[in-house]
Amino acid sequence: MKILGIDTSGLVGAVAVADGDMLVSQFSIQYKTTHSEILMPMMEDIRSKINLDLSTIDAIAVAKGPGSFTGLRIGSATAKGLALALDKPIIPIPTVDAIAYNLYGVEKIICPMMDAKRKQVYTGLYTFVPNTPEGKSFERTFDMQVIHEQFATSIEDIVGRINEIGKPVVLLGDGIPAYHDELEKLLKVPYSIAPMHQNRQSGAALVALAMQYAAQGRMISGDEFAPEYLRLSQAEREAQEKDSGKIAEDREKRKLESRKTPGIVRIRPMTAEDIDDAALLEKENLGKEAWNGKQLLDALTRDDTFYLVAEKAGRVVGMCGVQNISGDGEVTNVSVARDCRGEGIGYKMLKQLLERGRGIGIKDYTLEVRAGNEHAIRLYERLGFKSEGIRPGFYDEPKEDAAIYWKRLEQEQ
Repeated sequence: MKILGIDTSGLVGAVAVADGDMLVSQFSIQYKTTHSEILMPMMEDIRSKINLDLSTIDAIAVAKGPGSFTGLRIGSATAKGLALALDKPIIPIPTVDAIAYNLYGVEKIICPMMDAKRKQVYTGLYTFVPNTPEGKSFERTFDMQVIHEQFATSIEDIVGRINEIGKPVVLLGDGIPAYHDELEKLLKVPYSIAPMHQNRQSGAALVALAMQYAAQGRMISGDEFAPEYLRLSQAEREAQEKDSGKIAEDREKRKLESRKTPGIVRIRPMTAEDIDDAALLEKENLGKEAWNGKQLLDALTRDDTFYLVAEKAGRVVGMCGVQNISGDGEVTNVSVARDCRGEGIGYKMLKQLLERGRGIGIKDYTLEVRAGNEHAIRLYERLGFKSEGIRPGFYDEPKEDAAIYWKRLEQEQ
């Protein structure tokens, strides 16, 4: 069986090809690049160097999560697109399981940890159990035993579970350097840290585990596949805080400080933690037409969308998003806090959104705007959008036409 593996769940971008029991090739990189920039070039490099005809692939293995929201969306969208185009099945691999598979044959407790921020990790507990193949006296193979399947939790909780088991543990993953001091303080059992060639996501480990899954028939269609984020809801996170009143008070202080000082505006990908602030921003700008938190979270977790926020002094002061529809990018949301307008935030956000969209295959962009919203129209035209029609009476309260704008690649050439 020939399997193409893709893992963009963390800082490492990895692609690998396995054919039967042979690892044909693998390409991984962990550097100052984004997965949208490097994934397709990595795949093309492998394809050209091993003369790979993609139609000969039997299945596509992909890290299904948890991990970086943006990274998972890029890997998932690529895998789904290939699966649908080639009519091949997908083998969804739990990210933490694949990291643990780096340590095949280790009979100690294995604990991968991915930094999930906010003092949490994506983690799980594993070990390898030996067995003797029939007719063999000394050869050993190993089955990976999942002691606790992947989940999101605090450092204190996972360390407590390890201490309760009471056996030596091997730690690996990008969460280890992030929380090394806490681990050293809390662990009550002997522990070791996997060396650099075994302690991060690996395309080789991914396809090796995928071979096991394929033999067990654990494959699905491209239409069925969806990433698994394992991120706790905002309500659950705040319930874990000792003083929820202090959280609200601190948030108000940050807002007040940001109004007093201009601050530096940082544009970054939107995360689940930003949903509540983004929903409030939408409501402030659009009233009844605003997207609520659930709609924003649903959009954020789709494979064909990309969202950015503008952050100033710890406060979300802008957000925008785009949906990729067969190469056409529909700009779905653009909001800027009223007290921050006139600072160029909308322009900075949208400029980055358009540039990043090219990296995920968007060629042309479109959007709708109230025909009387002159400020927004000037912004869009400054970015190269051109009016291509009117949708009469599209908006309610008040009733108003929608102006349809497009920014086409051919117009820039």
